[in-house]
Amino acid sequence: MVTIKAMAMVIALTICLTANSSDGYRYCCRRYMTGRLRDLEIKGYSVQTIKEMCPIDAIIFHTKKGKACANPALKWVMDAVDRLRTKAQKIHQNNSL
Repeated sequence: MVTIKAMAMVIALTICLTANSSDGYRYCCRRYMTGRLRDLEIKGYSVQTIKEMCPIDAIIFHTKKGKACANPALKWVMDAVDRLRTKAQKIHQNNSL
């Protein structure tokens, strides 16, 4: 017979494994997109660094259609990030006046 203590450990382990592999890594980039996004498609971005479940560094572009993983070593990717940063700084400056 399975003891209550053993059953509790199995349940706790299952919860931990599920928590680590679900929402936190749902949008983890595992490979880069091919092609290029137009500036009008990009609404924002986030940065992914290499972690246990995320094997690559990536810029995650947020678009109306979803998310796209791009290689931060590509010039067009960093140019797009710079344009978004500049736009955000201008908005922040105008709002703080």
